[in-house]
Amino acid sequence: MSKVLLITGAGRGLGAVLAREALSAGHRVIATGRKPELVEQALGGAKENLLVLQLDITNPEETLTVVEKAIQKFGHIDVLINNAGNFYAGYFEELTSEEIHAQFETNLFGAMNITRAVLPGMRARKQGHIMSISSIAGLVGQEFTVAYSASKFAVEGWMEALRYDLKPFGIHTTVIEPGYFRTELLEDASTIWPESRIADYAERTKSTVQAWKQVNGQQPGSPLKLARALLTIANQEQPPFRFIAGADAIAMAKDKANEILANAEASQELGGNLDF
Repeated sequence: MSKVLLITGAGRGLGAVLAREALSAGHRVIATGRKPELVEQALGGAKENLLVLQLDITNPEETLTVVEKAIQKFGHIDVLINNAGNFYAGYFEELTSEEIHAQFETNLFGAMNITRAVLPGMRARKQGHIMSISSIAGLVGQEFTVAYSASKFAVEGWMEALRYDLKPFGIHTTVIEPGYFRTELLEDASTIWPESRIADYAERTKSTVQAWKQVNGQQPGSPLKLARALLTIANQEQPPFRFIAGADAIAMAKDKANEILANAEASQELGGNLDF
């Protein structure tokens, strides 16, 4: 079934692959990015079923303008895919308050901005689907990802609560938790590498940055296969709330689930008897 998809961060990485696959499958696509010329280049130029628009998701006014133009072009939006994001790497003490705020501005508040802009139209039609690209780092904390994990944990909490807000209106929500995919997240254009500010972290920071850069381009996950999986979910009548993508992510999610269960059981004696 042909749908109208709005994809953020469509100029490179997973967003570009998603947009290309959606177009090939016959969907109509609003592809957005900070630099629309790069989006057009990534998608092979103008097409009848493609609308390329400039969008900085941290700018609420721009999100409203994008949605207005999308509706003028295609009449409505069926699926929003919150894909745009970035990665502020580093240890907590070495990250500035401004860097942490910037991480949340893009990964959480940016996704909230564009979602808020599309919801009135979806509510009016009593249908729609909000899909947000999180990360397995939004379910399992890891070294050197404190700002990124915090922002993705926040995306998870927002999406988990949002589904109850939107269920009465027939609007579905899906949070996607990819493991390691070759999505260009570790490219310099998407990753902000930390400055070494504290001597105690200097050697670890240097070796960790080197290790992460060596991982780039060697990740096991295929963005093409992930894009096709996400388009399959976008076409489902009853899509899942949570989609864990990649064998590595599935293994980590299972370990986390077992850890939480063990924590709950270990807390039972002391924590289960605290009522008045």
